[in-house]
Formats: sequence, C-alpha cells, structure tokens
Amino acid sequence: MHRSLLADGPALEIASELAGFGRFVGEWTVRNALYSEDAGAWSESDLVWTFDWILGGSGVQDVLVDATGSAVGTTVRTWDSRVGWRVVWFCPRAAEHVVLTAEEVEDRVELMGVQADGRRVRWVFSGIAPDTFAWDGWCSNDDGGTWWHEQHMDAQRTTG
Repeated sequence: MHRSLLADGPALEIASELAGFGRFVGEWTVRNALYSEDAGAWSESDLVWTFDWILGGSGVQDVLVDATGSAVGTTVRTWDSRVGWRVVWFCPRAAEHVVLTAEEVEDRVELMGVQADGRRVRWVFSGIAPDTFAWDGWCSNDDGGTWWHEQHMDAQRTTG
C-alpha cells in the first residue's frame, strides 16, 4: 500500500498550488504544548512530525509520532481546484476527526474547520522558514464568537 500512497514529488500540473504545504515535506522535531480544557493546565511533550507527498503528488500527508514511537494522528491534505486545500485530521486516541479548508494568508497558512464534537477550530502555520515553523490551534465554544488557545508547536527540521 505505501508504494501506491507515497509519491516522489508534487504533480507537475499543480506544483505551484501544492507549494503551500509542500514546503513542509520532510521530518521535524516538535516541542508541543497542549492545553487541557478539563484540567485547565498546559502539558508539554516532544513529538516527531513527518510530511510526505501522496497520491501521485496531488497531496501531502503527515503523521505525528510521540516519544514512544506511537502515531498520535495523521493529516491528509489534497488540492481541489474548485475550493483550494481540503484537509482532514484523524486522531484515534482522542476519537478526533477534523475537517478543514486551508489557504495561504500573507506569510501564514490558515486552516478553518469543525472537529468531531461540532466545535469550530482555527489552525495556523506561522513563522515559516526553511528549517522552522510554529503551529497554533484555537477552538471556539461559541461558533467562532470567541477563541481559546489549545495547542502550540515549535518545529525544527531534521530531514527533507
């Protein structure tokens, strides 16, 4: 299956559209801070985040792995010429499934969507450089009226 899933690079006919997420292809070490709404406290962990080309180069998939080597979750991003990026995050541990759209805004990549419990989420890749980026996630309990910061990740490239 992995031979059918993975691709050597972006599909040439849409390479410019794919550059937004294509620049993340490779492996990254991540310092993760996650806020627990129930506990009202932040916890920190180290993760590895690997991105690669998929489906004939028409998308980018990642897998986020914890310090034990266990997969936390995966995101699939594909380009749709009608709407732009379509994105789906799966996290079986947390029974989470998030559907989003994404767009480049100035020097950031912004994603908006809805998680499994119906709450809106906003995710942002920022500070993007060849070897570093930050990722922040916000959640809304009132359909986007207000947002609370639930996760921050600082990533450093190790390969790619």
